[in-house]
Formats: sequence, C-alpha cells, structure tokens
Amino acid sequence: MKVIIIRYSEIHLKGNNRDYFENVLISNIKYVLKDFEYEFGRSNARYVLRNFDESRIEDIIDAVKNVFGVHSLSIAEEVPSDMEHISAAALKFAPHQGTFKVNTNRADKRFPIPSMSVSAEIGGDILDANPNLKVDLFAPDHVVNIDIRENGKTFVYGETIKAVNGMPVGTGGKGVVMLSGGIDSPVAAYMMAKRGMTLRAVHFHSFPYTSMQARQRVLDLAKIIKKYTLQMTVDVVGFTEIQTAIHEKCPEEYMITIMRRFMMRIAERIAKRHGAGAIITGESLGQVASQTLESITSTNSVATIPVFRPLIGFDKDEIIEISQKINTFETSILPYEDCCTIFLPKRPVTKPRLEHVLKVESVLDVDTLVDNAINSIETVVIE
Repeated sequence: MKVIIIRYSEIHLKGNNRDYFENVLISNIKYVLKDFEYEFGRSNARYVLRNFDESRIEDIIDAVKNVFGVHSLSIAEEVPSDMEHISAAALKFAPHQGTFKVNTNRADKRFPIPSMSVSAEIGGDILDANPNLKVDLFAPDHVVNIDIRENGKTFVYGETIKAVNGMPVGTGGKGVVMLSGGIDSPVAAYMMAKRGMTLRAVHFHSFPYTSMQARQRVLDLAKIIKKYTLQMTVDVVGFTEIQTAIHEKCPEEYMITIMRRFMMRIAERIAKRHGAGAIITGESLGQVASQTLESITSTNSVATIPVFRPLIGFDKDEIIEISQKINTFETSILPYEDCCTIFLPKRPVTKPRLEHVLKVESVLDVDTLVDNAINSIETVVIE
C-alpha cells in the first residue's frame, strides 16, 4: 500500500505537554487537507496518510510540507514485515544507475534479522536486479530506506522531502503583524508563524494618496502568507487623517517618527481587541531612518505589549532570499506606493530624542485621531 509518512519537528523536545503540541499539529495538518480524502494514522513519532487519491499525491505533499511543525515527508510502500515483501518494495525505490545504499531502522526488535543484515540482503537483491549499480556507504547517489515498525508492518521509501520545521501555528500565542506591502513585513509574518504564533494583520491605507492597487497588493500578500499561517484577517485602517494632521502641524523631519508612533498605538488597540499579546513588525536595525535604535526606542515607548522584530539582525539580501522562498517577493516589489512614502521628508531625523518627540507630538489630538482611525477599519477575511 502506498502511504505518506509525516515526521514532526522540534515537538520531540517537549516533555509532559508534548501531547498538546502534537494535537495542534494534527489539527493543522487535517485543516490543510480538508479538501482531500484520506485516512490518518499514527506510528510513534510520525503520522501516516493512507487510502488517498494517488493522482493528487503532489498536491497533498505540497499542502503538508508547508505546515509549521512538520520536519519532513516520504512517499513510502507499507508492506508486511517479512523479507520477501520488503525486498519487492525496495526494488521499486531502487535506482537504475549510479551508487546507492540501503539504510535499515529496526524499531521492532522482535524481527529476527539485525538491521545491518537486512540492509546487506536487500542490497544484494537490488544489485542482482540492477548489475550497473554500485554500493557506496558514505556518499551514495540514492538511499533506499527500510523502517521495520512494531506493528508487524514495514515502511520502504527513497526520497525524504524537506518541510518547513518550526512549531505548530496556534501554540505560540496571538500577534498582530503590521503588513505594509513591502518586502520585509510578509517575511516577519512568516518568521513568527514559524514559531507557532497565530497572526492577524493590520494595514495602513492613505486613500487617495495611496491607490487601491496598493491595498490589493497587501491582500494578495496576505493570501500568499495564509499558506503558512492557515488563517489570515487583515484590518485595513484609514490613515489619511493622521498623516494630513502630522504634515500640517509637525516639523517635516519628525513626520516618520510621529507616524510610526500612531501606527503602534493603533496596532496595539487592535491587538487588545482581539486577544493578541504582541505586535510584529518587519524592521531591521539601521535599514532606514525609522529603524535606528533611537527611532525604535521612540516607537516602542507608546506600546504596553511586546513588540517582536524577527528581522532585526537580518540584512536586505537575507530578507529577500526568504521572501523569494515563500513566494512573496514578486508581489512585494509591484510599483505601488504605501503610506510610508507619502509626504516623505527630505531629511528625516535619525536619532530622535524622546523628550523632543513628545513636545512635537503634543500639538496633535492623539486620542481623537486614533479613535477615528479605529472607527475607519475595514476588516477583510482572506479566503
């Protein structure tokens, strides 16, 4: 019988509460497979999918390998634990040229033949069937794996498909990610989801200064990210009134600093409304004027919940590499302005002193502006 073996990631390091993490992971796997027919089974530190439509096997693999908490997968044959059946299955996975080795795991110690002897005997059968092959125990081109389980069944497989690792989404609390539409923030969302965090997004939209295409770009990014986060809701916040007020009443060089403080206040209000315990941003230290230590200190001073910056020590090339891996890069670089580019000062302050920031900000009716922005929210559930 053809099966799919699913191995979990660092959950094996958990102690007495490992069952909790496993149950969340299983729930997430079943969620991404909700449109497929299959049977789900457990085999110690792995899960097994059986009786699925083999014509959809690539779609199943693609769905499961992007579930955080999954370490790897293999397409395998499940056969009775006797040498005749094991050999027949191994021949299906054996290459026709190059080098190979057979690797045997004998979890069932009642099986009468030791692991090394199983590998030697099955390797001999493969060589008899494919005389052009050569054995290489140290750097083979191909590996045939034999996993003899305690239930009288054996898994035989070749390739191990790498998955995303991490912790199951839903085990790391809830957070609100500030999703700008650029390269960095979708990567930040991915990184925090990888640590098990359930995410909700907030996007600041300054219509008519920013176009509806810019808004749609963010929703498209949210849809891509949902492949990893499992669910995604975007709160689109009208930010025009706040930006206009800052532009009219505050020194130009402080506009970005004051704007970021408003964003943080609004993100925190949204987080508390929805039971989230943290704010996530895509900031990288020193990348732009608003991401210096002094600017970050100024922004943080208005927050009363943790602010996570998973990219803080990454350079741009590293961030781009991840964005390409998760398929957000091409959408992020579409030429639509976000609200951070509106009224952009020629020389933004890079080392704002908090006491000066507070003085500059004091001319604004902060509470009313924040309340109006919160009341403008359009909530979009990503399907």
